[in-house]
Amino acid sequence: MCQKDVSEYCKTCDRFQKANKSTGKRLGNMIIIQEPKTPWEIVHMDLVTGLPLGGDRSYNACLVAVDRFSKTSIFLPCHKDDTDMDTALLICNKVISFTGLFTNIISDRDPKFTSALWTSYHQLFGTKLSFPTAYHPQTDGLAERMIQTLEDMVRGLCEYGFKFKDCDGFTHYWCTLLPELELAYKASIHASTNQTPAILEKGWNPKLPQDSLRKDLVEIHATASRFKEMLEKSRNN
Repeated sequence: MCQKDVSEYCKTCDRFQKANKSTGKRLGNMIIIQEPKTPWEIVHMDLVTGLPLGGDRSYNACLVAVDRFSKTSIFLPCHKDDTDMDTALLICNKVISFTGLFTNIISDRDPKFTSALWTSYHQLFGTKLSFPTAYHPQTDGLAERMIQTLEDMVRGLCEYGFKFKDCDGFTHYWCTLLPELELAYKASIHASTNQTPAILEKGWNPKLPQDSLRKDLVEIHATASRFKEMLEKSRNN
């Protein structure tokens, strides 16, 4: 009991704590992020791995790009072992072609983003690449939270499985559902902005199937009905 009392006292003793040598690693410097004023100035990127093989190209990962301004997100199926060139081409062809060049990319220290190729890219276009330190991962917290949201949406569809066939015999994989999940997310109100990402990015909300679905139809194709159900489920998640 005496030893416990001494230990508790030492934890609260100012003189002892100042004299005691720290054995932990030094904390990294906090990265101050200048908040963007327009969409796609600052982009958070991260990779979701450990996914089951999906699609004709056997995708096993997903690249997530999040706009810091509007919270709009883009989900791109890819491979865990893609090279830095593969990743660069994917971002240029599927993201930058729609959004324009970024001012700053915030990501982890994955070799896909730290290679000489990316260094040259940023020097050429005058953009900046920021990495969160080991003790300040919140720098990239936006992408981390988006990944959690994406996983929740995919989990909401797990009753269908990561791979399933519809009534027409067409096989759906998790990667083929990403565009629908992306659409549902863009049309959902974000907690931090109280607006939908689509409104802040483009000024209007995309029209969803339930917005124009005719109520007077006696019968609806099973595949169309399932698509509507899945979209609503992912939006609610």
